[in-house]
Amino acid sequence: MEKISVAVSGAYGRMGREVCRAVLEEEGLELTGAFDLHGTGKSMGEVLGRPDLDIVIKKLTKESLKEISPAVLVDFTTPMAVMQNIEIALQCGVRPVVGTTGITNIDLSHINQWVEQSELSAIVAPNFALGAVLMMKFASIAARYFPQVEIIELHHDKKIDAPSGTALKTAEMIAAARSTDPPEKDELLKLPGARGALQDKIHIHSIRLSGLVAHQEVIFGGQGQTLTIRHDSLDRSSFMPGVILAIKSVPKLKGLVYGLENLIP
Repeated sequence: MEKISVAVSGAYGRMGREVCRAVLEEEGLELTGAFDLHGTGKSMGEVLGRPDLDIVIKKLTKESLKEISPAVLVDFTTPMAVMQNIEIALQCGVRPVVGTTGITNIDLSHINQWVEQSELSAIVAPNFALGAVLMMKFASIAARYFPQVEIIELHHDKKIDAPSGTALKTAEMIAAARSTDPPEKDELLKLPGARGALQDKIHIHSIRLSGLVAHQEVIFGGQGQTLTIRHDSLDRSSFMPGVILAIKSVPKLKGLVYGLENLIP
């Protein structure tokens, strides 16, 4: 069977390196390109400790992407760069798999237009950890039975955006599952933001500390009881099974797929 050729944007970063390793180790996939604004000109083989790997890190442009013409571009960059990267990929006939967070609903609308124009497909996922996807599914089930809920998301101190894409997606799924809105109540906030941010009438609290990777808990409250659903990614390798699933799925799809839950039964 012909291998799926894969390039990685953000390859010099921690997540990008992990994706490169996962692609190299996965049967049926072939790493053919590495892009990043940092580490440009460096050997990806040296970065990964793989002297047999003859790939040089380049800046992502239409010309540099067309030069290798991969089937899939995996993007783990920044909210400031991701939209341009997706547009370049689709203009070059390459299907993007995007794990970069900070993508808004307006951004998703633009991506959907680009995907339709290209007649290709794209996958954008707030979280590639399969456990996190199940956590969101379980939360949407619990939302039917508990009138109150709050979300606490915890990430490493290098994460730029807040709240996380996972928290926003979780709030969206909970709101869609609810039969009624929670009752309004008066609150006296002694400090601005003390109750966190509001999304779909759900309070979201963001924590950024060194030593963390990616964690989230959804706390439900009901009469005389609480229910907590928590997921912890303790290492970046936890995201790789989901990334591999997306890479192998995207060539078979049409249109934009938002959320890894759409790829698992």
